[in-house]
Amino acid sequence: MLLKKNNSLDCILVGSKKVNEKKFINEDNESFEELASLAYTLGLKVVDTILLPIRRISSSIYYGKGQIESLKNKASLVNAKIIVFNDEITPAQYKNLQKILEKKSIFDRTGIILEIFKNNAKTKESKYQVELATLQYMLPRLTRFWTHLERQMGGTGTRGGPGEKQIEIDRRLISSKISKLKKDLEKIRKNRHIQASSRKNIFRVSLVGYTNAGKSSLLNSLSKPNTSYVQDKLFATLDTTTRKIENSRKNKEFLLTDTVGLIRDLPHNLVASFRSTFEEVKESDLILTVVDSSNDIKIISNHIQTIESTLDSMSINAKNNFLVFNKVDKGFENEKIKYLNKKYPNSIMVSAKDYVRLDVLLDKIHDVVKEKFIIEELTLSYDKFSIINQIYSRLEVISRKDSFKNIKIKVSGSPQLINKIKLEIEEKNG
Repeated sequence: MLLKKNNSLDCILVGSKKVNEKKFINEDNESFEELASLAYTLGLKVVDTILLPIRRISSSIYYGKGQIESLKNKASLVNAKIIVFNDEITPAQYKNLQKILEKKSIFDRTGIILEIFKNNAKTKESKYQVELATLQYMLPRLTRFWTHLERQMGGTGTRGGPGEKQIEIDRRLISSKISKLKKDLEKIRKNRHIQASSRKNIFRVSLVGYTNAGKSSLLNSLSKPNTSYVQDKLFATLDTTTRKIENSRKNKEFLLTDTVGLIRDLPHNLVASFRSTFEEVKESDLILTVVDSSNDIKIISNHIQTIESTLDSMSINAKNNFLVFNKVDKGFENEKIKYLNKKYPNSIMVSAKDYVRLDVLLDKIHDVVKEKFIIEELTLSYDKFSIINQIYSRLEVISRKDSFKNIKIKVSGSPQLINKIKLEIEEKNG
C-alpha cells in the first residue's frame, strides 16, 4: 500500500471555497468533516486543514499555482508528507500536482476511500471488487507505480517490444489485470445467483445505510451471535453477511443481509465494482434503511438522500422499504423525535447496542412478511408426522381438525413454502 512507503502519517486536509463576484461560498462543512473521518479511519493524523478560495477551477492543477506552492511550503513546515484533497482531482491535474508537490503523497476524496476499502476487504470477492476499482482509478494516473504487476501476470506476453515506453507497458499490464478481474467477478456473481435461487422460498430482508450507521450491530443484535465485525469507523465491514432470523412466537423466519455502507460521492468505479453485491438488495422483499439518529437533522436528511440516489443509480427500487433510526441510546431530544416522526411516518427508532425496541422492529418486519403470505388448508394422514412437524415449525397454524381418516390443518405462510410442503404430501401419498 502506498502509505507504507511514508515515514510519517501526518497529513494536511485541503478543501475549496468557491468565490463568485460578490461573496465567498463556503466549503460544505459536513463533507469536510467526513474527509477528516476518512483520514482517521485510514490511520492518518491531521496536522492542519486548509481552505483555498478559487474563482474558477484550473484544468491543469485545479487550484492556482501560487496556492499549490504555498501548500507545498506549509506541508514542509509541519512535516506532513501526505496531502488529501476533498475535491475530485482529474488524472491530468493529479500528474501536474505531483510534479509541483514532488515527494508528497497525494490523495483526492476518491483515492482515500479506495485506500480504506483496500484495508478492509476480507473476502475474495470484496478484494477483487476493490482491486478492480483501484486499477480503473489508477490507469489514467500512471506514473510508473505498477511494474510489479508483471510478476503477478507471470511475465507471459507482457514484455514490450524495442522502444516501447515503460508507461505503455504498465498501462497494458493494468488493462490485462482489469479484464481478468472482471471475468473472475462474473464467475462469483453467477455462483451468488445460484445460491440466491436456492433461497427463494424464504422472505429476504436487506440492511442498507450510510457508513457507520450501525447496520452490522443491528444484524448482530437481531440474530444474537456477535460474529459480524463491528467497529466505530467508516467502512468497518465491506462483506455481505446473511443470517436466518427466527421468531418462535410467530413461527415466521426470514433472511437478513448486511451490505457495504454508503457515503456521499462514493467513487463511481467502486459503485460499479460492488454492483453484484447489491444484487442481493435488488432481490430482497424488504429493505431497511438504517440511519444514525444521533446526527443533526440536516445530516440525517443528506444521508437519506445519498442512500436513495445510490440505490437509484443501481436501479434498485424497493417495493417495501422503511427507515430504521438507530443509536437512540446516544441521546434523543423530544423535538427531534417529533420532527422525524412527522417527516418520516413509516419509520421506527431503535438502539441495536442496548436492544431498545428491537421487538417492535421484528413485529413490523413480520407484518410485512405476513402480507406476502397466503392461507390454505392442508390435508394429510396420521402417518405424516415428519411433515406435521415441518408445518408447525415453519408455518403459522390457524386451525386444526382431526378426524378418523385424516388431519386438516389451515395454515398461513409463503406461497413457495406451502407449495413445497404440498408437493411433499403428494409424494408421500403417491
